[in-house]
Amino acid sequence: MDLELITSILLIIGIDIVLGGDNAIVIALASRNLPEYQRNKAIFLGTGLAVIVRIVLTILAVYLLTIPYLQLIGGFLLVIIAFKLLVSEGDDASSIRAGVTLGAAVRTIVFADIVMGLDNVIAVAGAAHGNIILVVIGLLVSVPIIVWGSKLILYLMERFPLLVYGGAAILAYTAGNMIGHEKNLHSFFAAHTSLGTFIPYITIAVVLISGMVVNSFRSIKLKKRPY
Repeated sequence: MDLELITSILLIIGIDIVLGGDNAIVIALASRNLPEYQRNKAIFLGTGLAVIVRIVLTILAVYLLTIPYLQLIGGFLLVIIAFKLLVSEGDDASSIRAGVTLGAAVRTIVFADIVMGLDNVIAVAGAAHGNIILVVIGLLVSVPIIVWGSKLILYLMERFPLLVYGGAAILAYTAGNMIGHEKNLHSFFAAHTSLGTFIPYITIAVVLISGMVVNSFRSIKLKKRPY
């Protein structure tokens, strides 16, 4: 495998882990009211169906990104997603309802994954650059990590905030690549080769610096708030 292929696979796995870290919380919340013997069924059925749906959605997104300027729009959307990852205060999983039956729990897991996984779909589609095999390989490798290790990933991200910045940098790099791969801007980037080369790194700098600034102001406000 060449370096570009390996980089794309690692990017997809990184994106899946960074944006899929809350999947374990969704699964736990959705299945918490089930009897013990049904919880494993809910986990495997819900996760399996969610993965299938996510692959289908990502494949659709890969083809949609071939439409003129959608690669550019997707790149800007991913910049926003990366920024939100840095400055987010809430947890999307907090509103997940527990299912009282196996079917209800599975439906909740799948629906929540679709709603919460749209950012993941956009990011993976952009990193794959039209290669469906990369999407499938990335999901097959990262899903077991997400399901069994996401609690650890979430703990590490909370314990070591720099990991969150690392995750945002992965998304920003992918966003820059998406913008740089917009076919309708090929002639522009061909005339400005240095800009095309550095766009992913410029995107990383913009996202990280803006995230740090917002978090710094937020921290100052919290310190000034009367108790």
